[in-house]
Amino acid sequence: MSLKAVILDDYQNVALKMADWSVLDGRVDITVFNDHLSDAEELIERLMPFDVVCVMRERAPLTREIIERLPNLKMIASTGLENASIDLDAAATYGIEVVHTGYSSTPTIEFTWTLILAMARNIGLENYSLRQGGWQVSVGEELAGKTLGLLGLGRVGSAVGIIGQAFGMNVVAWSQNLTPERALASGVQLVSKEVLFNTADFLSIHVRLSPRTHHLVGQAELAQMKPTSRLINTSRGPIVDQAALLKSLTSGQIAGAAVDVYDVEPLGNPHPLRELPNVLATPHIAYVTEGLYRTFYGDTVRNIVHWVEKKNGPY
Repeated sequence: MSLKAVILDDYQNVALKMADWSVLDGRVDITVFNDHLSDAEELIERLMPFDVVCVMRERAPLTREIIERLPNLKMIASTGLENASIDLDAAATYGIEVVHTGYSSTPTIEFTWTLILAMARNIGLENYSLRQGGWQVSVGEELAGKTLGLLGLGRVGSAVGIIGQAFGMNVVAWSQNLTPERALASGVQLVSKEVLFNTADFLSIHVRLSPRTHHLVGQAELAQMKPTSRLINTSRGPIVDQAALLKSLTSGQIAGAAVDVYDVEPLGNPHPLRELPNVLATPHIAYVTEGLYRTFYGDTVRNIVHWVEKKNGPY
């Protein structure tokens, strides 16, 4: 009998087009779901028949509660270098192999700048006006001479900072682990957390979500920002206290925000972040490019082939 594999949360219905899945013909039957299930019981029922579950990064959590109730599950194939939504201890307990794929930060770096530029020149507002029959309705900002604040200076943050310097911006950074040597190597000025929030005209978030960074940006931090400042988050939603952000946006405490990530995804509908005029909201697409998808799904196919060959011998 063929093994059964499922691809979850293929929102754009493109997974089967991004790799040659035919190499699994006769050995693995592939099922694809394009919708997202948030309810654990519904997800367990859906996954019950499958030997292999293919997950896109952190779209569908595979918790201990879910894993221990999937008697047929033998392998979890995740995209990306790691996936915090998979309980690795539970997988090990039940003898389930977990594999990952290659990854590139380039799409997220580029998309961060898409959002910064769109915010500076009010692209969303002007496009909406034009579609409604209007003409110019706002005055944009030049980036040269402005301060770009980076909350985090890892792979993404440091690259975003280099581009900021190319635009003639003053680039400053802070994070809990950032050292003067690391900042100097990136050509960025290390400042205190308070100075970061006080001075940034554009504050871009580039730290990983962890217990230490959960709600790292809260009401106190947002209150320190200038009323002309804008916040950009392409990292993880819970790094920012969403209630505090909404309060800051509706009160005019900050000028606006560009948000690609949320506490709960997909984002609820209706939701204030879908409706506020000073919010540029996108559906977690910073990493969604054809090149990276081909890496994700191509590596996933190779991972499944390798796993099947280990179990059953060469094709």
